[in-house]
Amino acid sequence: MIQFVQNYEDLSTDKGYQFKFHCDKCGNGFMTEFQTSAIGMAESALRVAGSLFGGFFNTAGNSAYEIQRAVGGPAHDSALGKAVEEGKQHFHQCTRCGKWVCPDVCWNGDASMCDGCAPKFQQELTSAHAHAKADAARQQLLEKAQKTDYVSDIDMGAKAVVRAPGPSAGAANKCTACGTALGDGRFCPNCGAERHAMGCSGCGAVLPQGTHFCAQCGTRVG
Repeated sequence: MIQFVQNYEDLSTDKGYQFKFHCDKCGNGFMTEFQTSAIGMAESALRVAGSLFGGFFNTAGNSAYEIQRAVGGPAHDSALGKAVEEGKQHFHQCTRCGKWVCPDVCWNGDASMCDGCAPKFQQELTSAHAHAKADAARQQLLEKAQKTDYVSDIDMGAKAVVRAPGPSAGAANKCTACGTALGDGRFCPNCGAERHAMGCSGCGAVLPQGTHFCAQCGTRVG
């Protein structure tokens, strides 16, 4: 039984053994030193396996590393044990929760526990400070928005409530050619174009020439 981090990677090859252990809290990795295999090169492992197992491991479908595991299992296990001892020198075990954590991110040296069980004061203070400022800014924006009148120009009369708002009378009473205000004239004072539409006095909807009643609100025109 390996009493160490919850997960690790086996990076061993036919030439030797190496392992990568991960912090139980943040996942940061630590790679152990490479341990050279006594078997050495894959060709040597093939020859040894062929003599011991009647040539079975000489087939193309068996990798050099699988040969090493079959022939040198105890050596691999011994290398893993040494790697665990090396990893324990790098990681720290929390005396409260039992997790093995990395020294740079997740270990609180002042409390001799992981920062999950004993949060680092300065980090927590900085985080709380930033959150408090953000919360205060949101609250101030809400208060400022509540003091601003966004609906003063909205008509809340009965007709306005039951219909969609149309274009403004000011926009409808402009020359369609150049945009100049037309007033009561038939022709544009700026470009001479004939008026093509008037704005309804009731709702501001555009009214084609010859219209007697507004199609949107029913107001009599002219």
